[in-house]
Amino acid sequence: MKKLLFLVLLSFGTLFAGGDEVSPAEKEYVSKDMGEMVTDFLTSTGAYAFFTAEEVTKEDHGEVITVSEFSQGWGRFIMILVAFLLFYLAIAKNFEPLLLLPIGFGGLLANIPIAEIAGPDGFLGILYDAGVSNGLFPILIFMGVGAMTDFGPLLSNPKTALLGGAAQFGIFATLIGAVALTDAGIFNFSLQDASAIGIIGGADGPTSIFIASNLAPDLLGAIAVASYSYMALVPIIQPPIMKALTTKEEREIQMSSLRPVSKLEKIMFPLTIIVLTLLVLPDATPLVGALMFGNFLKESGVVARLSDTLQNALINIITIFLGLAVGSKLAADKFLVPETLGILALGLIAFSIGTAAGVIMAKIMNRFSTHKINPLIGSAGVSAVPMAARVSNKVGMESKPGNMLLMHAMGPNVAGVIGSAVAAGVLLSIFK
Repeated sequence: MKKLLFLVLLSFGTLFAGGDEVSPAEKEYVSKDMGEMVTDFLTSTGAYAFFTAEEVTKEDHGEVITVSEFSQGWGRFIMILVAFLLFYLAIAKNFEPLLLLPIGFGGLLANIPIAEIAGPDGFLGILYDAGVSNGLFPILIFMGVGAMTDFGPLLSNPKTALLGGAAQFGIFATLIGAVALTDAGIFNFSLQDASAIGIIGGADGPTSIFIASNLAPDLLGAIAVASYSYMALVPIIQPPIMKALTTKEEREIQMSSLRPVSKLEKIMFPLTIIVLTLLVLPDATPLVGALMFGNFLKESGVVARLSDTLQNALINIITIFLGLAVGSKLAADKFLVPETLGILALGLIAFSIGTAAGVIMAKIMNRFSTHKINPLIGSAGVSAVPMAARVSNKVGMESKPGNMLLMHAMGPNVAGVIGSAVAAGVLLSIFK
C-alpha cells in the first residue's frame, strides 16, 4: 500500500514537472523495497563502518595508499578518545585551549568514517592544502605574533638573548640523534627529514611547518602534530625538567627591575634584524620578515587599525584554520604508524633538550655575572610564546610567592622565536 501511494505521488510530481517519463535514477530508486532501503541506510552509518572495517586502498593527493583494517576500525576509536583527551586538557586544565580545541576537534572530524572530511576533497583537506602544505599559514601567524610581541624585555636585558640561543641546541642535538638512529637501522630518515624533525625542539609550530614543507613534505603532518602538541603541553613537560636542574635557592633568585626602553629603540629593532638577516641568512627572511613586519606596524604607532587586525582578527582566523588543518593529521591511518610515533618521540627529546639547555646556560652565565639570573627563565628560551614565559613565572611563584619572573622570562622567550627562525634558515641554507 505504501509503495503504491509513493508511486502515485511520484507520478503526480512527474506530471507537474512537465514530463511523462521517470528518470533512470528514479526507476532504480522505485525498484527498491523497504528492506533494501533500510539495509542501505544501515550500511551507510558510522557504527557499521567501525564494526565491519577492512583494509582498503585509496588515493591521497595523487598517491595510492593502503589503509589497514585496524586504522579503519579500532584505530579511529582510539584517536577519537585522544581528541576527547585534548578537550579535557584544554577545558578542565586550561592547557592552551586556543591550540588544543581546534586541533582536537580537527582530529575528531578526521576520524569520522565514510565522510572523508580530512581527505583531499574534504574541507579539512582543503584547508591543509590551502595553508599548511604550502607554508602560508605559518607566515601569517608570524605576522600576528610580531604584532603581539613586545621586544622591550629583550632590549632591556640583551644578554637574555643567549638563553634563547642556547635553547635551540635541542634542534641540532636531535638532528644528530635522528641521523645516528638512521645509521643504526632503526629509522630511515634523510638529512632533510632529520632537520625537519629537529626543528620541533624549538617548540615553534609555524616554524616547524614552514621548514617541513620545504625539506620533508612527506613528514609534514606528523611534524606539525608533534610541534603543536608540545607547544600546548609546555605546562606539563617543562616544570619537571626545570626543577630537576635547579636548586631551591636558584629558583628563589629575584632579578632587578628592567630598564625603560625608548620608542626609537623599539622601532629600529625590527629594521635592524631584517637588515642583518638579509645580509647573513636570506633563507630565514620569510619567517623573520613576517615577524618583524608585524612588530614594526605595532611599534610605529601610526597604523593602529592594521596592527589591531594582525593581533586579533587575522591571527584568530588563521589559528582556527591552522588548528583544524593540523588536527586533520590525527586521523588514525596517518597518526598510528611507527614513523609518526617515532617523530613524536624524537620531538619530545628535542623539546626536553632545548628546555634543559636554556636552564643550564643561565646557570653558566651566573658564574660570570654579578647580576644573577634566575635559571627558570632559561626554559623560556624555547619559542612557545608566551606559554613558556608563563610557566617560568608559575614555577618561580611556587618557589617564592611574589617573585614575578614573567617580564624577565619574556626576554629569552621572544629571543627564542627569532632563534628558531634563524635555526630554520640555517637548516634551509645547508640542506635545501
